[in-house]
Amino acid sequence: MLKKFSALFATAFGINILFSKVALAHCPLCTIGAGAVAVGAMWLGVSSFSVAIFIGAFAMAIGLWIGKLIKKQYVPHQTLIIGLISFVTTVFPLEPLFYDNTAVFISLTGDYGTWLNTTYVIDKFLIGSVIGALILIFSPRISRSISKARKNKMIHYQGMIVTFSTLLLVALFYEIFLR
Repeated sequence: MLKKFSALFATAFGINILFSKVALAHCPLCTIGAGAVAVGAMWLGVSSFSVAIFIGAFAMAIGLWIGKLIKKQYVPHQTLIIGLISFVTTVFPLEPLFYDNTAVFISLTGDYGTWLNTTYVIDKFLIGSVIGALILIFSPRISRSISKARKNKMIHYQGMIVTFSTLLLVALFYEIFLR
């Protein structure tokens, strides 16, 4: 029974690979990759801010991918709205698990307690998640500008390379310089 199932799965997978269209941004491979990097970072003891960058990108990637599966446009910016719903429903339930706040003292002008002279409490997980989602949204534009600079030539998996390297560079910058 297991051999029949394995053979059927391999055949279906092979047919899918042979006859599939060109993959666009936010494919399942990108989504799984973002989630795997977040889990790996937690396991290695990376800060919650850096992990949140990948979780935010993962949540937004899932939403954008599902949004692109819906062929008919029912509302304007439907794909982005689905991405935001996915982001909110993924990040906010995880926030209590990654509770990590920090205080930032701003002393520009005025008495203490005014907007420009006070202490702000910042949720690192939420800020990191938003940064990760924004990177994921803007990385296809970066990839297109790289392609234009190369006279519309792309390298294999360029979108994934640009997305993951940007996420990784921002997380490394935080870990090395701001932690």
